[in-house]
Parts: sequence; C-alpha cells; structure tokens
Amino acid sequence: MNLFDLPRPFIYACLFLIGSCIGSFLNVCIHRFPGKIRLRDQLKSLNSHRSGCPRCAASIRWRDNIPILGWLMLLGRCRSCKKPISPRYIFVEALTAVLFVVVYWYEMPTTFWSGIDTSGLYDSRGPQQIRDFWDQATWLHTRYALHIFMICGLIVATFIDFELKIIPDGSTVPVMVAAFLAAIIVGQVHIVPLWFQDASVVRVVRDVASDWMTPFLFEWDAEPFAQKWPRLHAVLVSLAGFLVGGGVVWIVRIIGQWILKQEAMGFGDVILMAMVGSVIGWQPVLVVFFTAPMFAVFGAAVAWLTQRERRIPYGPWLSLATLLLLLTWKQVWPVARTVFDMGPFLIWMGFFMVASLIVSLQMIQVVKRLLGIPLYPPDDEHEVPWSSADHLSYYNSERPDEQVGQWQRPSWPGCRSGRGLGQSHQWRTGGRD
Repeated sequence: MNLFDLPRPFIYACLFLIGSCIGSFLNVCIHRFPGKIRLRDQLKSLNSHRSGCPRCAASIRWRDNIPILGWLMLLGRCRSCKKPISPRYIFVEALTAVLFVVVYWYEMPTTFWSGIDTSGLYDSRGPQQIRDFWDQATWLHTRYALHIFMICGLIVATFIDFELKIIPDGSTVPVMVAAFLAAIIVGQVHIVPLWFQDASVVRVVRDVASDWMTPFLFEWDAEPFAQKWPRLHAVLVSLAGFLVGGGVVWIVRIIGQWILKQEAMGFGDVILMAMVGSVIGWQPVLVVFFTAPMFAVFGAAVAWLTQRERRIPYGPWLSLATLLLLLTWKQVWPVARTVFDMGPFLIWMGFFMVASLIVSLQMIQVVKRLLGIPLYPPDDEHEVPWSSADHLSYYNSERPDEQVGQWQRPSWPGCRSGRGLGQSHQWRTGGRD
C-alpha cells in the first residue's frame, strides 16, 4: 500500500536518496554529541558551525558533502591536506539509505491492492482492528516513519557506544518524545495491543488454584478499550514499553552492582531500552532484551580474543536485536506470542527470572572463589573514560598561553605577566611583541 499509489521502484529510489542524506546528518550527530554532556547542548551543537577538516580546518565544499558520492570522489581524503577521512562516514550513509528501503519493503503490504496481512509486521490483534479512525495508509506510514526515526537513533547510539562506551541522550530522548507524540496524534502506531492473553489457560488454572490466587488470575481483552479510546490505548502502550524496557535493564544493573561490585549495564543502556520500548511496546522490547545476549556473547568473545577486553558496549547488541526483530517479525513473533498468551502468569515468571538471575550470579562468584579468580575487578576498571569535553577542559587548564600552536599575535604585556609568561616571552622574542 503506497501512500499515493506510486510505483514501488520510484519510492525505493526516493527513500534511498533521503536515507543517504539522513545518514550524512547522523554522521554529524555521531561526531558532535560526545563532546557535550547535556541534551540541550547536544542538540544545539548540530547547528553550531559549518563542518570542516579537523586537521587543516578547511571548509568542506558543497560537492564534497554529497552523501556517498562525496567520499568516493575524494577517495577518502581531505581535498586540502589529504588527511584520510574515516570510512565510517560512507558506511553510515550507505547503511541508513539501505535500511530506509529495506524497512519500507518489509513493513508495507506487497502492493496497493494487497491486504494488511501481507505486511511484515502484521498481527491479528494489531492496529487494523481499530475501525473508523485513520485509514491504513496513514497509520502504516506514520508507524514506518517512527520506526525509521528509532533506527536512526540506534545507529547514532551504536557508533558512539562502540567508540566511547557512552550513549548520549541526543540519540534516545528525541525518539521517546516522537513516540508519545505519534501515539497521541495517530493512536495506531503500535504493533501489538497493550494486553492480550489466552483466556483458556487462566480458566483451567483457576479451577484448581487456591482462593488467594484468584485475584491474580484475571482475564482482560484490550481490543474493546482500544476501539473506544485509541489514543489513550496507544499512549499506554508506549508508557508500558518505556517502563518495562528501561525497568528490566535497571534491575539487571542494580543486581549486577550488588553482587559483582561492578557495572553490569550502563545507564545509557537503560535509556536506550526505554526508548525502544516506547516505540514498539513492552512485549516486543522483552523479546529484544532476551535475544540481545546471544549477539553480545559473540561480541564479547571477539573482544577477548583480539584485545583481551573484558568489558564490551552493550548498546550495539540491543540495537541489532531490535532491528532484527522488526525484520524477522513473522518468524520470531509466533514463537514469542505463545509466552505472552499466558497473561497474568508473566508476572510470576518475572519474579522467578529475577530470583534465577541472583542465584546464577552468586554461583558464578562461588566458582570464581574456588578457582582463585578475583571476585571483583581492580580499582582502575571502575574509572570512567574521559569524553571529548573532559580532554578539552584538561588541555585548556594545562595551557596557560592561549597562543600555543599559533602564530604569535601582539598582545598587552600584562596578560602574559598575569599568567607568569612575561619573562619567558621576553627571552624568546628579545623583548619584541
């Protein structure tokens, strides 16, 4: 289903061009966000000055800013000083362009006349059950735009986390705001409803359960509620995803800090999962949470074999799990749905899994003690890595002469005397200013 019934090849070509331009903007975000701490400063940095070469400060010509082609025409080097330009720039642009096309191809019905059931994110309980609200073309394209916005945030967070092991708020908070705004305005951007369950499971258990368990064996179908209050339902879906996505990571973070005396999950991972949950809902974000470790294990093994590094950034693997869930929904969700059909039993499963995590980590500590492995990491591993802003602040505080590395300019002698540089400057220049 195309919004204006345009030919698919034309739409794909336009999306590729738009995606490559957005990818160029994402490179700016990746470059500038780490240098700022506060969200406001990160967003303001995007419009602070023109891009230039970090070595020779030469302004980049307009034709060199053409996404993908600009890097290829320059052969990956600055036009002025010939300093190599990181291949990350062309990779991010190409990756974003490809994902713009692939996600559209997967999420939209195969043709304009096809039913909604041919789309990649189809679920029998999905937004199509809400009648007489928005037409399918509108909410499908709005949901696609929201997912693409989330993917852009994941790309920025991934590359920054790989390099610096931090996830700036500029890559996550704007997506959360967009998720709630889309829920309020459109109300049909969710994939699955707020709650669903197989009522037969509850009824069978209720017949044999004790009286004190009866209040916990409830039945509720969210479809009538969504039909009557579509916007409120959509906001609750985003809110539940926000709380569950951030909450599960926060619980692991607290338990890991308590038992292992080290940071098991960074706070940036908490915000990242809260962002993902606000977009896709609490059930899919739990699937992401439990599938991401399978990719992270591979990343940890590679990091240990190549660099002997024990700590790895976890955000990229959460991002990869989110993307793969969206692109393999028809294969993954039927399996995961059987778990969520258990309804209220998920609450008990949650308590059981938290207890299992505590026991597992305690057993790991016991095994480490028996093998003579230190239980806790050395103190230097707790040191927080410096950001670009930390380095700049330190450099400026250690550089009393503001003309270091520059041609000497005339200045009032009192300035140098106040910094204790008057005698050394007079000796170097023979008293000439």
